[in-house]
Amino acid sequence: MKYSQLGRTGIDVSRVCLGTMTWGKQNTQADADEQIAFALDQGINFFDTAEMYAVPPTPETYGKTESIIGNWLSRHASRREEMVLATKIAGNGLSWVRGGGDVTGEAIIASIDQSLDRLKTDYIDLYQIHWPNRTSPHFAKHWPGMLDFSGVATAQHSAEMLEILQALGECVKSGKIRHFGLSNETPWGINEYLRLAEKHDLPRVASIQNEFSLLHAKDWPFLIENCVREDVAYLPWSPLAAGALSGKYIDGARPEGSRWSFAQRNGLFRDTEASNEAIKAYKELAEANGLTASQLALAWVDQVDGVTSTIIGATKMSQLEEDLKAFDVALDDELIAQIGSVFKKYPMPY
Repeated sequence: MKYSQLGRTGIDVSRVCLGTMTWGKQNTQADADEQIAFALDQGINFFDTAEMYAVPPTPETYGKTESIIGNWLSRHASRREEMVLATKIAGNGLSWVRGGGDVTGEAIIASIDQSLDRLKTDYIDLYQIHWPNRTSPHFAKHWPGMLDFSGVATAQHSAEMLEILQALGECVKSGKIRHFGLSNETPWGINEYLRLAEKHDLPRVASIQNEFSLLHAKDWPFLIENCVREDVAYLPWSPLAAGALSGKYIDGARPEGSRWSFAQRNGLFRDTEASNEAIKAYKELAEANGLTASQLALAWVDQVDGVTSTIIGATKMSQLEEDLKAFDVALDDELIAQIGSVFKKYPMPY
């Protein structure tokens, strides 16, 4: 296993981060136990969860994933130091989470205590804002004209971010969290947190996790350049585009128990004609080079300059084993060029 430094934290994280959002819905406690043990044995030290999980998010599944991890930690307390554990506070819009309200300083402090209780740990290595209070160009809202940037309340948003930072600072001082990160953010969001942290001597943003894959690479190059120049770790999530790049949903297939067989909070916005054609082309390239479609897609994300650690998830051990092999693959120049040709044909298929 290879490792990279998490921003300026001094923490080395595995190039693979094990995502856990299916634990508590598609996966049981026993499944999670097996995945955690296997991941640690393979050298993975980075684990990502959220208070909102499991997914799809519902009042019944809220907090279940953290509780599953906590159950494991309660039985393996001696292994806590082997793990870099990341979780997230949910943003606004979920009626069963703090009434659907914004992330505030008060919410930060309360939710950290609740996460610590569910996780059965004294500290969280990386605490992340799952999505900003303002509407951001994520979850299919990245097309021109969908958001109004001229009419935003910049001073209000900045004040909210300062309040969040101050609460995070209190939690760092008390030892409840070690570092904080962002998720589903933009270059402006990164830079405003950096500016506020420097101005008020508050914790510096360590990382950002955004959706990034062969089907959705809008963060390249501008946000990733921002991360590299400011030493903010870039953590792609959904590198398989919610499983689509595995090829299992080609031409409308819906394997029983797969993620797309469940109703999705934002709908199946990744399921487009262009995506379907792009996935077929990538799958053909992969198989011609002795790889699975998933391995090609994951190896490509891993070799993108600026990527720190890629967040993967699996509902089956066979998928996890297959996916991990991708991080030992070195794509040669010819194959990268062939991938690039497909990418240019389908640069933003959803």
